[in-house]
Amino acid sequence: MTKVYCSVPERCVNPLFEVFDGGDFVLTSYRDVESPLAEMRIYFEEGDPRPALARALEIVGCEAEIKSEEVAEEDWRFSYRRHFKTELVSPHILVQPEWERLAVIKFDPGLAFGTGRHETTKACLQYIDELAPATNHESRTTPHESRTTNHEPRTSFLDMGCGSGILSIAASKLGYAPVRGFDVDPDAVAASQENAAKNGVEAEFFRHALGGRGQGPLESADLVVANILGPLLIRFADEIVPCVKRHLVVSGILNELYPEVLAAYEARSFREVSHKTIGEWTTGLLEVVV
Repeated sequence: MTKVYCSVPERCVNPLFEVFDGGDFVLTSYRDVESPLAEMRIYFEEGDPRPALARALEIVGCEAEIKSEEVAEEDWRFSYRRHFKTELVSPHILVQPEWERLAVIKFDPGLAFGTGRHETTKACLQYIDELAPATNHESRTTPHESRTTNHEPRTSFLDMGCGSGILSIAASKLGYAPVRGFDVDPDAVAASQENAAKNGVEAEFFRHALGGRGQGPLESADLVVANILGPLLIRFADEIVPCVKRHLVVSGILNELYPEVLAAYEARSFREVSHKTIGEWTTGLLEVVV
């Protein structure tokens, strides 16, 4: 696909549309609100519209350099979308383009940790999104629907220290299944259950204490997120590791302690895929070494 284009003053746009005679070629325009110039564009696969565009420019008395470039077909058909983003236009109105399939989460943290604003929670949410079962954003469903279909492999999720349940809710909305989470605090378990219900997602929450006695082993999951303190990640590493099938996100770690946490899991057959540092906190994505 070829794009022929030129930049002209806004006053030339309508006259160009009136005099342009390119046969099967269609002239379009685009102007950024921050630019004084408009870009006249023609997309085509065969032929050459440049002579017709040059004649139109001459007729309206507008001087402009005609340029051309090769573009992927999907680029020009959807290029306008990059100029329209989700925007809070008033205190109670959020305008969302239909192609931006965002996982909107409604919740009340209550007495539990996890508002989505803390650096560690943000980093965990980013990793959950990046590792979500359907990575093609164009294929995402509405924010209130799961992205898992009968044709996609199920990716299980375990939230260690679920707090308000925000990580589990995001995981469920992004297609993970089954989704389970636990916390030592019964108030956190209750808050997670209430927030999952508000969001219409399926997730199981239960009370569990790492290092607790008289508890059965936890079921393993493809992705385990442990957003707990760095010292606890080290202390309970032997209990966390058996729960991980593929990926482990370790979070709640002060920057200076992250190398020690990483070393503890590298010694247990994990390797670092990447890490995110936001403020004074570091979150790591680890994977099982096969």
